[in-house]
Amino acid sequence: MQALGHWAKKPTMGQRVNHTAESLFACFEALGISYKNHTHPAVFTVAESKSLRGQLHGAHTKNLFLRDKKKRFWLLTALESQTIDLKNLKRYLGAQGSLSFGTAEMLEARLGVTPGSVTPFSVINDPERAVGMLLDKQLLDIDPLNAHPLRNDMTVAISPSDLLLYLESQKHTPDIIDFAELT
Repeated sequence: MQALGHWAKKPTMGQRVNHTAESLFACFEALGISYKNHTHPAVFTVAESKSLRGQLHGAHTKNLFLRDKKKRFWLLTALESQTIDLKNLKRYLGAQGSLSFGTAEMLEARLGVTPGSVTPFSVINDPERAVGMLLDKQLLDIDPLNAHPLRNDMTVAISPSDLLLYLESQKHTPDIIDFAELT
C-alpha cells in the first residue's frame, strides 16, 4: 500500500475506505496548507451554491467528472463561470468517442464521492491515479479558491498554490488548461 501519511485510512482486506472531510483536513494540516471551512445546507448545483454563498469571496469552482468511450476518466475543475466546450476538450485530450459525464456509480468507484460533492480534493480517493486532473488556468489567478471538501454541505477555501501542493502530494499533477483557447 502506498504511504499516504498519518491521515490515511487503512482499508480492510479487499475493501476500499473513502476519506472524509476530517481526514482531508488532517491531510491539509500535515502538508502545512492553510484553509478555512464554511458549513451550509447541502447544494447540488452551481446555481444552488450561488444562492447560499453569502460573503464567501474568491473563486468558486465547478467540477466535472468526465469519461470517454475507452473508459478513461478525468476530473475537470474550472471557474464556475467558465464555458467548457466538450468537443474541443475531447480533441485536446485525444479522447476516444464522445466525451461525456461519468455515472454516479463510476464517480463513487473512482473518486469516492457522490454527485453534488465532486471536488478537486476527491483525488485523495484515487491512489491508483486512474483519473486525470484538469485544472482551469484562470483559477490560479484568484485567491482563495472555494470547493467542497468531499461533501456538499461545506465549502473550503485555500490558496491556488496550496491546491497545487495538495494535488502534487496526491500524485495528481494537473494538466493546466486555458479554456479560452479551446473555444
